[in-house]
Amino acid sequence: MNIAVLGTGMVGRAIAGRLSQLGHAVIIGTRNPDATLARTDGDRMGNPSYQAWAAEHPAVQLATFADAVAGSELVVNATNGSAALEALTLAGAEHLAGKVILDIANPLDFSHGMPPTLFVKDTDSLGEQIQRAFPLSRVVKSLNTLNAALMVHPDLLPEGTSVFVSGNDPDAKSTVTAILAEFGHTDVIDLGDITSARGTEMLLPMWLRLMGALGTATFNFKIVR
Repeated sequence: MNIAVLGTGMVGRAIAGRLSQLGHAVIIGTRNPDATLARTDGDRMGNPSYQAWAAEHPAVQLATFADAVAGSELVVNATNGSAALEALTLAGAEHLAGKVILDIANPLDFSHGMPPTLFVKDTDSLGEQIQRAFPLSRVVKSLNTLNAALMVHPDLLPEGTSVFVSGNDPDAKSTVTAILAEFGHTDVIDLGDITSARGTEMLLPMWLRLMGALGTATFNFKIVR
């Protein structure tokens, strides 16, 4: 499958690298490819520069948001939540029309420090905002309730855990569920239409406090039933 991953950060790299490893044709979208490739310093969390990461993943291409999305069949929104709508707008509504958008971003607001709050909640969600902004696209919210490593390698945990999908289009959710199965997820729970993304996005305050209490981000929720 031809897949565009929007976002060059830790999450975008994890998703793109794993999809490429699984045999998909992957292009990462960014605002300015030349500027992205020119950066040689790693980030404050110890991740290498994009330039260094790209050297280890030669099959993953880099392009502008619009060029990455134009030839894609599936679009993964792995941007910072506050930049998601802008990035998708730069990708172009005409390029997104009819396509599945797997939205894994969270509406985190760091303006008041840590832990962050949510800039949308309760009566709306980032997933819904994206669906309203791009009504001809088919938005599916998923993978936003666990860290980047576990998104693509759930077997890092000693037992199976749960992930969720929210979206209006059953075929789009089937497409995303198939990708989740390729990653190794065995318990995918369909929560319903895109409004159910409010629930998974509002798990983030709990997730952040669990990370603080446990001293690690390598954990996930498991729904026992």
